[in-house]
Order: sequence, then structure tokens, then C-alpha cells
Amino acid sequence: MEQTSSQRLTQTNNEHWVIASTAAGFSLENMDIMFLSFALAPMIADLHISSAAAGWIGSITNLGMLAGGAVFGLVGDRIGRVKTFSYTIFIFAFATAAMFFAHSLPLIYLFRFLAGIGAGGEYGVGMALIAENFAANRIGRLTSVAAIGGQVGAIFAALAATVIIPKFGWNALFLLGVIPVILTYFIRRHLSESATFINAHAKAKVNHEKISISRLFASPKLAIQTLGLMVMTIVQIAGYFGLMNWLPSIVQKQQGLSVSGSSLWMIATILGMSLGMVVFGTVMDQFGPRWAFGIFLPGSALVMFSILFAKTSLALILAGALIGFFSNGMFGGYGAVISRLYPTAIRSTANSMIMNVGRAIGGFSSVVIGLLMDHYTLAVTMGCLAALYLLSFIIMLSLPGIRQLKN
Repeated sequence: MEQTSSQRLTQTNNEHWVIASTAAGFSLENMDIMFLSFALAPMIADLHISSAAAGWIGSITNLGMLAGGAVFGLVGDRIGRVKTFSYTIFIFAFATAAMFFAHSLPLIYLFRFLAGIGAGGEYGVGMALIAENFAANRIGRLTSVAAIGGQVGAIFAALAATVIIPKFGWNALFLLGVIPVILTYFIRRHLSESATFINAHAKAKVNHEKISISRLFASPKLAIQTLGLMVMTIVQIAGYFGLMNWLPSIVQKQQGLSVSGSSLWMIATILGMSLGMVVFGTVMDQFGPRWAFGIFLPGSALVMFSILFAKTSLALILAGALIGFFSNGMFGGYGAVISRLYPTAIRSTANSMIMNVGRAIGGFSSVVIGLLMDHYTLAVTMGCLAALYLLSFIIMLSLPGIRQLKN
């Protein structure tokens, strides 16, 4: 009896560390991404670079994420989640801190690509860790909790940027990137591989199973599922980055409201996102992913038009919170669904590749929305975004794997 109690205590402690580590990792990753957002304007002024050249900084980061997802997704399936998770954190931590020494565009491109590699590798491994340490009917809520960590990172980045950039310059902000190194110490000391991964890894070794990206497309049915999920994540990322980068300035320009730089607007939007993640994860665990996506994808399409009716600052803040609730509430759900649809042996690879293809392609949405705003009305722009969410909804309904997942 005493041994059983000890085993349960060890398992519970490991579960706590899994959630704490993944939430902290996603928080620090998002903090790094938001650093770039806040530093971009002073960076352009300081280095006298064009808007087009500055725009490539984010795109190169996304390409780094795709590369990191491809490499570390495979590494996570081959050598283990815990080691790989700590390696990815080390990479994006030091690459972020190295931005302090970046006083030319080539160096900025290099360090942002390296930071992207680390961040892209972290997502898939973190989602696999959660999936393999908790019951299937808890994964939705727990992946959402980890995703909420990213919003905490955004708030921290905003506060840090407000204090550091005016006094010490944009380079100094990135020195905070060394903070994640501390996290890796606790990860390696307190986290251990799950029995699920250890058993699956041993079985794959005995059976000489190949761990490769090609397994995501091993059959026509699996290829359709993988491509369908990639399209869904492209829509997810396109909506998030497109709206978060353009929403304040769109409304300021079209509606004459001056809330573009408002911390209140940002806080309301982040709170809306976090609440949406909690609700989405709860619905997924209780009723299954088809119900959760079936509510949030059409909901995202509908709330796009709420911005057209924002005639006051308060209305804009409420619209931002509502859009954040639906459009980003789904983020953690993709990791939960992918983790349940693909076998343990390639779970990290599946999560990394599918989500980072979404990041690499969906990240260009800011450019597309800018072009739409230059040539069409706000209503047309929001209509195009709404159409993307409805496309994602149709794809979700057509994927048999999601249909078979129950709560």
C-alpha cells in the first residue's frame, strides 16, 4: 500500500510539473514573439530599415518555426519529450538574448530564424507531454491551460516593453530572453518521461518502426486528415495574427476611434482569449471536439462583423474581447486533437509539423489583410476572414478522425 501511495504521489507531482513547465514554456515563447511586436517601430527608426525589410523579420521567424518543428518534432519522438523540450527552450532563449547584440539587419534575420527554430520545436513536444501524462477526457482543458500561459507572456512583454524600451532601447528588451534558461533547470530536474512514451518508444524500436514526416501521409485517408488539419491551423494562425496586428489600427482608421495603443484594449482582448480557451477546453472534454469546434468556428465567423458596429471606445473593447474569445479560444484544442489522432510514436512530429505549417503560411495574413484594406472596405475584409472560418468549419466536419473522437 505504501508503495502504491508513493507511486501515485510521484505521478501527481510529475503531472503538476508537466502543466507548469508547458504553460511557462508557452508563456516565454509568446513573450519572445511579442517582444518583436513592441520593438519593431523603434527598430525601424534606429536602423533606418524599410517597412518591407522589417516585415520580413516576422516572416523569417515563422520560417524558423517551420524548420524547428520539422527537426525537433522528429527528435522528440526519437530521444524523448523532456530532453527535447529543454533543448528547444535553450535555443530560443539564447537566440532571443542575442538580439541585444544585433545592430544590423542580417544579424536580426539570423537570430530571429534561430529563435523561431526553438519556438517551433517547443510546441509539439509540449503538447505530446500533456497528452501522455493525462487521461483523454482532460486533455482539452489542460492544453488550454498551457495555451493561456502564452497570454500571460504577452502581458509580461507589454509591461516590460513599456518600462525598458524608453529607458534602455529596444535591444535591451531582448535580454530578458535568458529567463527561460532557468526553466530548463527545473524541467530536467523534476520532469520524467511518461510510461506511455517509454512503452511506445520501446515497441517502435523492437518493430523497427520508422519515425519520419512521411508517416503523416502514409495512406490516402491519413494524408487527407493531415492536410485538413494543416488548413485548419493556417486559418487559426491567419485569424490570430491578422486580427491582433491590424484590429486596433483598422478601427482607428475606419471608425475614428483612438484606442490603437490602449493597454485597456489589449488586456480586454487577452482576457477574452483566455476565457475562450477555458470554455473551449471544457466543451471539448465534455462533449468532444466536433461540438467545441462546431461552436467556435461559426462563432468566429459571426463575431468578425462585430467590429463594424463599434462606434465607441467601450464597444471596441468589447468587440476585441469577443473576437479574442472565439478566434483564439480554439488554440489549445488543436494540440489536443492532433495528440489523440496520431500514435504516440509520431505524436510530437504530428503536432510540430501541422501547427508550424499553419504558422508559416498563416503568418502572412497580416500582409494579405493590409492589401485588402488598401483596396476594399472593412466589411469586405471581415467577410474574407469570416469565410476562412467557415471553410475551416466545413473541413472539420469532413474529417472522419475528428468525427470518431468522443469526449
